[in-house]
Amino acid sequence: MTWPEPVTLRGRFASLEPLTREHCEALAEAVKDGELWKLWYTAVPTPEEMLTEIDRRLGLQEQGSMLPFAVLDKNGTVVGMTTFMNIDAANKRVEIGSTWYARRVQRTALNTECKLMLMQHAFETLGCIAVEYRTSFFNQKSRRAIERLGAKLDGVLRNHQLHTDGTLRDTCVYSIIQSEWPTVNSHVAFQLDRERH
Repeated sequence: MTWPEPVTLRGRFASLEPLTREHCEALAEAVKDGELWKLWYTAVPTPEEMLTEIDRRLGLQEQGSMLPFAVLDKNGTVVGMTTFMNIDAANKRVEIGSTWYARRVQRTALNTECKLMLMQHAFETLGCIAVEYRTSFFNQKSRRAIERLGAKLDGVLRNHQLHTDGTLRDTCVYSIIQSEWPTVNSHVAFQLDRERH
């Protein structure tokens, strides 16, 4: 049995469904909103690359290192992707990442609720000891969003990997640990309540 197992998570503003190839057409349409693949410091697939990216994520799921989701808005429209990744089943740790959303739902309650549902599942159902977030040093929007959740900067992995354009990436590593979860849970739930008004 794999850990964690595929699951559907439902909230007021968003749902997370196990990713399948059937999501491809809707994801290819969603990624056009904002042309997200043009951000040099991110790794977002083009519409033409979507099926390849889905297959890559599903391959990592088969290997036990990723659990990918399609993100749907409250109307059931596919608006992005997210994952549990770098899964460490022995130590009960996951990273939430490889996330992108159509521009129209960025900086809305949808993103906050997705993160809340994933963290609740990680800490309360899976019994994780830590949840990690990673982003490029230059992705200021992502770094601010991670910090707003209450995650703390563990450090910066310098020359950690390559950006899609071949330049060297410094990776900012953040985490929330199990003992912090009750406070972070209250904080993110409060943020979500404010965002919906």
